[in-house]
Amino acid sequence: MKQTWKGSTLLAPVPSVMVSCGRGDTANIITIGWVGIAASHPPKLYISVRPERYSFNIIKESGVFCVNLPTAEMATALDFCGVKSGKDIDKFAHCRLTKADCVNIDCVAIEECPINLECKVAQVLDLGSHHMFLADILGVTVDESLVDDKGRLMLEKANLVTYAHGDYFGLGKKLGDFGFSIRKRKNLKRNRK
Repeated sequence: MKQTWKGSTLLAPVPSVMVSCGRGDTANIITIGWVGIAASHPPKLYISVRPERYSFNIIKESGVFCVNLPTAEMATALDFCGVKSGKDIDKFAHCRLTKADCVNIDCVAIEECPINLECKVAQVLDLGSHHMFLADILGVTVDESLVDDKGRLMLEKANLVTYAHGDYFGLGKKLGDFGFSIRKRKNLKRNRK
């Protein structure tokens, strides 16, 4: 039996990312849980930010931001950057994170994050409590330790973080890859012959 609740944000798990914005003295990090891919071609993603957040105006005025994918080892910094305001503290200094220049946009990335997606805002939608920044992904930097000798991304080695209704989790056991259910059935048919 299931209970019926009113509509809420109970979609889980979702990525938990560290969005960097600004440069120099205005550089800041905001933890975002409302993030996702919006299109493949051209590659687009979105982040949703409350207008009262310090990073909101930095992103709105600059038109760029970087989505940094943190590792499970960075969970303390990830949480800290979501509960403290850049108005009051330099999050890069406090969390001992390194500012890295983005390649395609005038913004900083977080060096310690193994994957960084450089984004240019295409559209801003006022959705109520949050504004959604729909952005083009102009470039991606990936730590070389996650790329095999054939150039394939080994994302399973990144030890990324996910978020589910107030809790952080490290990604666990791999259950399969895209299309594994079909390949399994084909293999079963071959084995029966």
